Amino acid sequence: MSSRAPVLALSLGEPAGIGPDIALMAWARRVEAELPAFFVTGDEHCLRERARLLGLSVDIRGTVPAQAAETFATALPVVAAGPRATAAPGAPDATSGPAARAAIDAAVRLTQSGEAAAVVTNPISKAVLYSTGFNFPGHTEYLAHLAGDPAPRPVMMIWSPELAVIPATIHIPVADISRALTQELLVETGRIAAHDLVHRFGLARPRLAFCGLNPHAGEQGTIGREDEEITRPAVEALRREGIDARGPFPADTLFHAAARPNYDVVIGAYHDQVLAPVKTLAFDRAVNVTLGLPFVRTSPDHGTAFDIAGTGRADPASLIEALRLARRLSDRDRAGHDKAA
Repeated sequence: MSSRAPVLALSLGEPAGIGPDIALMAWARRVEAELPAFFVTGDEHCLRERARLLGLSVDIRGTVPAQAAETFATALPVVAAGPRATAAPGAPDATSGPAARAAIDAAVRLTQSGEAAAVVTNPISKAVLYSTGFNFPGHTEYLAHLAGDPAPRPVMMIWSPELAVIPATIHIPVADISRALTQELLVETGRIAAHDLVHRFGLARPRLAFCGLNPHAGEQGTIGREDEEITRPAVEALRREGIDARGPFPADTLFHAAARPNYDVVIGAYHDQVLAPVKTLAFDRAVNVTLGLPFVRTSPDHGTAFDIAGTGRADPASLIEALRLARRLSDRDRAGHDKAA
């Protein structure tokens, strides 16, 4: 593990979305943003066409991972992966799904082999991928599949300097949340979060705040029984394991400025309960981090934005933060492996 390369692997993402735009824009700001070296996995012709459309003077150079760090200073390195991506901005075509999937596969493979330090993924369109036979709920689950057999259980954390959050249940209907929320799910989520916050984020004793499902965290069972019968026992189980778990807390008092210094991450019951606060506080700076994988993975915390692809209106800020965080986490991960060796 000590030979792991410092360069990051950035997947192209959905070719018709803003992934190509923000990859080009991030590289163009590499000096002022003090970005770590990265290469893009995917189709270099797609990037050249997008640069031309955006009027960006970016030298795009096909290369291999071993030469990417040196290339990065003067050109955007691209490691070929998948078919030629022919989609126009905002208009996915038959090449979009295969190109996006191949770019992810290559980024993971090169990270697993030690040729890249971490995976950073640009946004994909699940609808486009589903049309090609993709049968995973999303990006996160597919990365867990690629990680190995048996696949680890991934945990999605949205991180920003202001607030870090984890939704215990993610892309399911609101009507299904109370059935999906179990003590076992919360305990496993808490364990994975605590482990990675120690080993990758460097927190000696991370503080996990659990958000109640019901208003006022159930008012001791008078407004629903889930918080007393599921969340509180999960918190107590984690505390018996030596993990600093707290709660359940009411959602309406957990995210204000005076409350946030009292914890390191909030584990919420469902997607919008915790993603709405973090996107309100740090929409352009929040980063999607997948915990529980054997490699570091980060991603911008936004979608493909088909409506603005190719217009020059995309903002690379979240990708820039994702690249910075991936380098920070992979450096600590590599140091930990070196020490263990």
